[in-house]
Amino acid sequence: MTEKENFAKKLEEFVVEFKEHISTDKGQWTVKGFIDIFKNVYTISSDTKIVSKILEIHLFPKILHFAQVNGYKVVLADHQNYYPDLSFVKASDESIKFAVDFKTTYRNPKKPYLCNGFTLGSHGKYFEHRTSTKNIQFPYGAYSGHFCLGIIYDRANGASIDETKIHSIDELHSIASVVGNFQFFVTEKWKIASDKGGSGNTANIGSINNIADIVSGQGMFSKLGEHWFDEYWINYKKIITLNEEGGTKTISTLRDYVDYKNGDISLVVNKRNGKE
Repeated sequence: MTEKENFAKKLEEFVVEFKEHISTDKGQWTVKGFIDIFKNVYTISSDTKIVSKILEIHLFPKILHFAQVNGYKVVLADHQNYYPDLSFVKASDESIKFAVDFKTTYRNPKKPYLCNGFTLGSHGKYFEHRTSTKNIQFPYGAYSGHFCLGIIYDRANGASIDETKIHSIDELHSIASVVGNFQFFVTEKWKIASDKGGSGNTANIGSINNIADIVSGQGMFSKLGEHWFDEYWINYKKIITLNEEGGTKTISTLRDYVDYKNGDISLVVNKRNGKE
């Protein structure tokens, strides 16, 4: 077993403990709100950025324990916009590093087999230039593997959450949780990537959104391999070819890229929208 395979196996086994650490027997989040010195409890917003950050803080002591038990040091990103969230550096050999990003998202209430998806990091300078230190903790090429530690959850019905109400600490157990029904997974990020950008005009890699495929690591590149993932995103929207009408087109789909490189198109997994 390689160092990367061993790290992935141990992390997968470890995240099984997370559910009981952060949720009640009924699947609700044990975090109910913010408390002030007067013991007033303020309900947490269901805003995904807020939920994501608090989940990271909630799980961080468990992450530190995992690192200590398995002989790793945890290096946090120096800046908020740096990749990755966590760098695991092997204590006995600091040349061995693993990038781990927290990824949280919620299920689609109308189609619960789908989630809102993730962004999987930039395909900009540090991704293209594997020795660059711009917006990354260590050079991209210095990492032996790039992992997502993912959390998928249900958002509470808006009618059951009153963000304007102030609760006393005695009411703690009766306060509705803004999220619950957690599902955890660990996967290398290339395995759940799509061939489209993840957010707006920024240079982010998007994920697939079918939950079963995410948990099992069956993204669009899963049959092609990590090398194709790297090459495609390094060249994303940079290659211009002639079309059959004599005009030009920019390659921006995995199928077109594999065809351009004379690869095996049958290995392209079309799961961008949760369907083959």
